[in-house]
Amino acid sequence: MELIKEDEGLEPVSPTGQYFNSKVMSVSILGILESEIPIDDSLATLIIDLFLPINPRFSSIMVMGKKGARKWKKVEVNVENHVLVPSFSSPKGSSSPSENDSFLKSYISQIAMHPFPQGQPLWEIHIIKCPTSEAQGTIIFKLHHALGDGYSLVGALLSCLQRADDPSLPITFPSVNKFSSANKDDRNTGIRKVVSTCFLPLVNTVRDFGWSLLKSTCLEDDLSPIRCGSGSFQPFSVSTITFSLDRIKEIKSCLRVTINDVITGVIFLATRLYMQRVSPNSNLSTNSTALVLLNTRNLQDYKSVREMVRPNSKSLWGNKFAFLHVPIPKVKASDYQFSNPLKFVYKAREVIKKKRNSFGVILTGKLLEMMKKCRNPEAVATHINRTMRNSSMIISNVPGPMEKLSLADHPIKGIYFTVAGSPESLQVTMISYAGNLRVVVRAKQGFINSEL
Repeated sequence: MELIKEDEGLEPVSPTGQYFNSKVMSVSILGILESEIPIDDSLATLIIDLFLPINPRFSSIMVMGKKGARKWKKVEVNVENHVLVPSFSSPKGSSSPSENDSFLKSYISQIAMHPFPQGQPLWEIHIIKCPTSEAQGTIIFKLHHALGDGYSLVGALLSCLQRADDPSLPITFPSVNKFSSANKDDRNTGIRKVVSTCFLPLVNTVRDFGWSLLKSTCLEDDLSPIRCGSGSFQPFSVSTITFSLDRIKEIKSCLRVTINDVITGVIFLATRLYMQRVSPNSNLSTNSTALVLLNTRNLQDYKSVREMVRPNSKSLWGNKFAFLHVPIPKVKASDYQFSNPLKFVYKAREVIKKKRNSFGVILTGKLLEMMKKCRNPEAVATHINRTMRNSSMIISNVPGPMEKLSLADHPIKGIYFTVAGSPESLQVTMISYAGNLRVVVRAKQGFINSEL
C-alpha cells in the first residue's frame, strides 16, 4: 500500500472498508448482468462513461496517511487495466451455450480468487460476449467491498442502467416496510405490553450479544455437509435459481408472515434437505448458524446513488450493515421426512423477530469500535473473519428494480450477485428483479454441490 507524506484533503477510508481490505481478508462483490442480445464492441466505452462519474472512489486508490490512517487518493484511471474481454473456446473450435455455462462458472471463480493489483482503483469489469443458456452475453462487475456494501454497489450498478420500457421514467424499487402487517397482530396491552416493550428487549439484548461474542471467539458450529471448518478462502462454484415474487407473496399472505420470513424459511429447509440428501446418516440436529446481513440504514425505501452521495446524505453511502446470528432450525429423528416444511418459515420468523427486538447488533458494533481504538483495524478484521469462519453460511438479500432495465441499449434479462473473499463454505445471496427473485448459491468447490 502506497505511503504518502501529505494527506490533508483526502477522504478517510471507513472502518469497515479497512476491515475488508486487510492482511486477514480481501472481500469483493461480483455483480452479474445478463444481456438479452449479443454484446457489441462499443459497450465497454459506454460503461466506463457511465460508471466512473458515479462516485469518486471508483477513481481512487487506498493509501496510508502520515499518521497510519488509510485514505482515498484520487488518481488517473487506465481503463485498459480495468475492462477485460475474455474469450471462451472449446478444443473443437466452437462451443455451445451449455458448454459456455461451465466456462462462465469457472471464470467467475477464477476472477474471484485473483486479488486486485496494488496501486490502482479497486474495481474491474469483465465483458463476456459468448452466449450461455441464460443470456446472449454477460457483464461482470468486480467491486471491492472497501468501496461500499451490497446496497451501495448494487445501487452503483443500477445507476448505469435505465428502464427498458421508457428511459425517461425513474427506476422504482419495492418498498421496505419496517413493520409489516404480519407483526401487527402481536401487539399486547397492559402489563404484557410493558413486559414486551421493556423487559424482553433487555433479555434479548443480553442473550444475543453474549451469544454473538461467543460465536466470534470460541464457539464454532459443528462440522457438517455445509461446513468443513477450513478457514481459508478457496475456489467456489456458483449456481442460481429464479422464483416468482408473486408466488412468494401468496405464501406470505396465507401464512401472515413477511416476505423475508418466507425466503429465510425456504433457505433453511433447503439446507437441511441438502444435508440429508448428501449424508443420509448425518445428524440433522447439528449446531449450524447462518449469518444474516442486515442493512442498518434508517430508510423506508431504496435510495439512488445520487441521493446517497449528496452532502447532507453522505453517510448513506459505504458499508452500513451488520451480522445477525440466526440458528438453522434443527430436525429431530422423527422429522426426517420433513412432513411439515412450513415450520421452517414459522421458526425463521420467530427467531428473527426476537433478534430484531434487541440491541445486540448495536452493542456488537460498539465492541468493534472499541477494538479498533484499543488495538488496530487488523485485529477487528481478524475478529470478523473468525465470526464468518465459525458459522456455517451467510445470507444476504438486496432489493432490486421492479422494471426490466437496459444497459446502453442492451436489454438486461437477469441480475444477480455474490461475494468473494469470505471464508465460509456456503453463501446464499438474493436480489429481486422485474417480478422475480434470483437466488445464488456460492459453495466451496469439491465440498458442496452447488447445483443440488
